[in-house]
Amino acid sequence: MSFPENFLWGGATAANQCEGAYQEGGRGLANVDVCPQGKDRFPVATGRMKMLRPDDGHYYPAMEAIDMYHHYKEDIAMFGEMGFKTYRLSIAWSRIFPKGDETEANEEGLRFYEDLFRECHKYGIEPLVTITHFDCPIHLIEEYGGWKNRKLIEFYKNLVTVLFTRYKGLVRYWLTFNEINMILHMPFMGAGLVFEEGEDEKQAEYLAAHHELVASAEATRIAHEIDPENKVGCMLAAGMTYPYTCAPEDVWKAQQKDRENFFFIDVQARGYYPSYAKKLFERENITIDITPEDEKVLRENTVDFVSFSYYSSRCTSADESVASTDGNVFATVKNPYLKASEWGWQIDPLGLRITLNALYDRYQKPLFIVENGLGAVDTPDENGYVEDDYRIDYLREHIKAMKAAVEEDGVDLMGYTPWGCIDLVSASTGEMKKRYGFIYVDKDNDGNGTLKRSRKKSFYWYKKVIESNGEDLE
Repeated sequence: MSFPENFLWGGATAANQCEGAYQEGGRGLANVDVCPQGKDRFPVATGRMKMLRPDDGHYYPAMEAIDMYHHYKEDIAMFGEMGFKTYRLSIAWSRIFPKGDETEANEEGLRFYEDLFRECHKYGIEPLVTITHFDCPIHLIEEYGGWKNRKLIEFYKNLVTVLFTRYKGLVRYWLTFNEINMILHMPFMGAGLVFEEGEDEKQAEYLAAHHELVASAEATRIAHEIDPENKVGCMLAAGMTYPYTCAPEDVWKAQQKDRENFFFIDVQARGYYPSYAKKLFERENITIDITPEDEKVLRENTVDFVSFSYYSSRCTSADESVASTDGNVFATVKNPYLKASEWGWQIDPLGLRITLNALYDRYQKPLFIVENGLGAVDTPDENGYVEDDYRIDYLREHIKAMKAAVEEDGVDLMGYTPWGCIDLVSASTGEMKKRYGFIYVDKDNDGNGTLKRSRKKSFYWYKKVIESNGEDLE
C-alpha cells in the first residue's frame, strides 16, 4: 500500500465561501462579505477600491453562499457517506468576535462550531480547522487598518486562546492562515488591507505579513501549551514556477518567483527570515520593526507540518512579450506543454509531484495537500446528477502523482483534502458556475436556486478511492 493506514482523506471548504448566514448568530461584518461578484471584485479584493459596507449596486455572493450554516448536518452526512477521514473547514473570525477586538467571545458562534465538530465526530471525521481563511472583521480594518497594525497580533492571540480552549479534544489539527502568500496578490481579501492614494503598497503588504507570521507563531505556542496533542500547520498557495526556456534569465526569474512564495513558509517552518528576504527589504526600502521578542517567538514556535494548495504549476519568462494566461490570481505565462481549464488554469499533475518534492526537500516536515481540484462548468440532469468525468480524470492523475511522491520519492504526506468537496462560491471570481465539488448545489451566479444538494459521478468515484486507501482509481 502506498499510503499509510492513517492517511487523512477528505475534502476542504472555507467559511466565507460556503457558510452564508452573514448576519445570523451574532456574527459581525467581515472583509470577505463585501467582495462583490463582477468587474469590481478584483479591485476590491486587491485593496485598490475601498468597499467596507455592502451597497445596492453589487451582488455579494458570500453573504448566503450555499447556506451551509443551516445545511451542515446534511452536508457532513454526505461527507460521512463518502468515507471522509477528515474535513478541512474554517472559522469565521467575526462569528466568534463580531468586531474582532472584544474581550468576551460570542457564545452563539462558539456553539455553532462546537455542534459542527461534534457532527463530524459522529461520522468518524477529524476536523482540520483553518483559523483564518482570509476573514478579517470590518471593525479591525476601519479602526486599526487590518493586519498593517501590530495590535491585531493581540486580537488574534485572544481568538486562538478561546478556540484552543473551547475545542480541546474536538479538534487536533489546525492551520493558522490560509494561503498566507495571498497578501501579495489580493491584499484586502487576504489581510484586510485598503490602500490610500500614494501609499507604499509593498511596505504595507510585508508589514502585514510580518504581523501574521508573528501571530502564527504565537498561535503555535498557545496551541501546544493548551493541548500538547495539537498539531499546527502553515498553509501556502503552492505550485512550482518553471522557466519558460533554459535561458539563464528565465531560470533566474523562476527562482525569484518561487522565493516570493517560499518566503512566508521559510519563516514559519525554519523560524527566521531568510537572507534573500532581508536583501529584498533593503532593495525596496521596506522597514519592518522586527523586535527581539518577535525573533524569539518565531524561532521557538515553528509549525508541526506544512500544508498547501495546488491547482497548477506556474511559468515565467524574462521576456515580457510572452503571452500570459487568463483567470488566475497568480500571473503566469502560458506553458505550451500543458492543457488548461475553462478558467485558464494550467493542468499539470506531474507539477504536484515536483512541488511535493521541492517542499519536502526544503523543510523536511510532514506535508498536507489541503486544496486541489478542477473548477469547471457542470451540467446536471433533472435529478441534479452530473457526469463529471473531467473532474475524475483531473483528480485521478493528481492522486497518481501524489502516490508516486510518497511511494517512490519518500515524501512524508499526511493527507489530501480536494478543494470544494461541495460546490461553493469561487474565491477568485465570486462565481457559482465555477464548480469543484463532488456534491452539486442548485444555485447560480445570480443567487437563484433551491440550494438542493445532489451527488455527482465523482462522489461515488471518490468514495471508492477512500475505501481502497488510494489503490482503486478507476
